[in-house]
Amino acid sequence: MAMLGYGELLVAFLLFVLIHYWRLNRHAPTNWPVLGMLPGLLLNVSTVFDYITTILKHNGGNFMFQGPWLSNMNMFLTSDPMNVQHVTSTKFGNYSKGDEFREIFEALGDGIFRSEFQMWKYNRSITHSIFKKVGFQSFIHKTIKNKTESCLLPFLDHAWIQGTEVDLQEAFQRLSFDVICSTVLGFDPTSLSIDLPEVACEKAFTELLEGFFYRHVVPKCLWKLQKWLQLGKEKKMKESQEILDQMLYTEGISRCKMQGQSSGNSTPEEEPPFSLLDILISEEGKEKIDDKFLRDTALNLLAAGRDTISAGLTWFFWLVATHPSVESNILEEIREKLPAREGNGKDFGVEWLSKLTYLHAAISESLRLYPPVPLEHTCALKSDMLPTGHWINANTIVMYSLYSMGRREEIWGEDCLKFRPERWISKSGGIIHMPSHKFIAFNAGPRSCLGKEISFIEMKMIAANILWNYRIHLVEGQAISPRVSVVLHMKHGLKVTVTKRSI
Repeated sequence: MAMLGYGELLVAFLLFVLIHYWRLNRHAPTNWPVLGMLPGLLLNVSTVFDYITTILKHNGGNFMFQGPWLSNMNMFLTSDPMNVQHVTSTKFGNYSKGDEFREIFEALGDGIFRSEFQMWKYNRSITHSIFKKVGFQSFIHKTIKNKTESCLLPFLDHAWIQGTEVDLQEAFQRLSFDVICSTVLGFDPTSLSIDLPEVACEKAFTELLEGFFYRHVVPKCLWKLQKWLQLGKEKKMKESQEILDQMLYTEGISRCKMQGQSSGNSTPEEEPPFSLLDILISEEGKEKIDDKFLRDTALNLLAAGRDTISAGLTWFFWLVATHPSVESNILEEIREKLPAREGNGKDFGVEWLSKLTYLHAAISESLRLYPPVPLEHTCALKSDMLPTGHWINANTIVMYSLYSMGRREEIWGEDCLKFRPERWISKSGGIIHMPSHKFIAFNAGPRSCLGKEISFIEMKMIAANILWNYRIHLVEGQAISPRVSVVLHMKHGLKVTVTKRSI
């Protein structure tokens, strides 16, 4: 047998070292010279949320991601609830959205998601004040009810009669877009109807969200160059923003101001306008309030109300369709607790929805596993020590994975991957309260979602109406996976057929 030469021995030794290194670090991306850990991220971008979850699980819930040299992409990833509580509540004043966030989401202007400090406090206080108004709440509830009964149910009836497949995700996106436009702008784009018309402003929202995520995973210098040259995603983002601005200024702001001028001619019997823009303009005065402020406020709320609700409902119906016992329990609860209307109907008014404890638990469980916003990030203003002992330098991005936290055994137990609504119900039959830094679907601390209660009402009203009236059958063979975006939609939608239920 021929003796191995020095070259072959060196190659064999290097292979041994590489294999040994891979075995020790197979749950962490390789930190390459110059490129950092970006190659591993790009190779796994199609399953990025599970990729991050795996990394965090095998690194104690905390991991420092190293970006390419000079790219400013270094970030600290965490799914530890104590760290999340620290950055969202305890040391909230030391963690801002940061310049990186503001650049990525520049299309949102100075609305509540992107603003900082005094501007953020003003945005939040004025939005909170409007949300608390009884008239505005009643207007929202009436809008959800009317759109569900006049648009969603006829759409599903038509699919049942025709025996056609429908994409529930698309239906929910269109419905939630109509609802949020009506409540914020006082304008109904009527995007959900039997013929599913193409609505440019509705489609523009999807393009804008995909562009936001794209900016997260590519070096800033690349997307900045594309923006300057108007190529690829950046060109689509600009076009989408122009379409949305046209809708906001024409159908929203201008209409509300004109309506405000003519409101003095209305009769006492007519209800005053209750859309968010109508209230803002009437309270602040149309001469004092800035059109850009109205535009930024409206766009931020449209983004929050359209995509988070539709994503939450889509994952909920997929989970219920794959867990027949959960569906049976929800139907039994509706049958027992809601009063009857004519025929086989039930009263799904807001005053009765609070009685649907099991439905609330099932929605909470769905949001735990599939939070509509899977990742959040913040930036340290000053150096800080996290509760886990990790040192965070000033200007370091801290990204917490809401998706990973819902799959953390330390919070939810060994069955954390199972869809089990019962985990939310106490022995006395009430809903178990989980701290927001553990059940993070609505964020935590001062930036927690102002629309949490409204979101639950909308999801419960839509879910109860559909489940009571229809059986949902999943189309076989479809691949179910998250879309790579800032909102956790399904990549290929949710294809179903429906049959009318006779209870």
